[in-house]
Amino acid sequence: MDKQLEKATFAGGCFWCMVKPFDQWDGIDRVISGYSGGHIENPTYKDVKSGTSGHYEVVQITFDPSIFSYEKLLEIYWQQIDPTDDGGQFHDRGDSYRTAIFYHSEEQKKLAEISKKNLSDSGKFKKPIVTKILPAATFYPAEDYHQDFYKKSKEEYMEDRKKSGRDEFIASHWNDKN
Repeated sequence: MDKQLEKATFAGGCFWCMVKPFDQWDGIDRVISGYSGGHIENPTYKDVKSGTSGHYEVVQITFDPSIFSYEKLLEIYWQQIDPTDDGGQFHDRGDSYRTAIFYHSEEQKKLAEISKKNLSDSGKFKKPIVTKILPAATFYPAEDYHQDFYKKSKEEYMEDRKKSGRDEFIASHWNDKN
């Protein structure tokens, strides 16, 4: 019997930093870096980085919901981003680095809205949660050299991640249970 896989698509700033948190769990079939939400077909990294394509840098996760729930994906997602920053993420600035949840079904939309409200109501952040919840758009896989970047280019990945400020933010907002 074939397992029923679903897709989840998240924008959380630089897609290099968004693969590893999802890639390490049973029930995750694959995580692909790519682009979504823009107005040009088959964008390149250069198109997206220029800010003229309208696309977000995203990760598209194929998962088995009988093993790993969409709610768990949302929980991991929120803990990777600054959901109060609508100008990008950490040292990556511009529209292509904004945060968004792209839903693939009405059920995903409902669950995303509930999780966003719960986060907002938690008082964890002093500023409003600005992460958008949008219908899934055409997904374009990024160029091969972007795929599994954290595995293929470990040193560059770690250096970029360290200077971004992402890890300090995550530690200060999520690791100390405040």
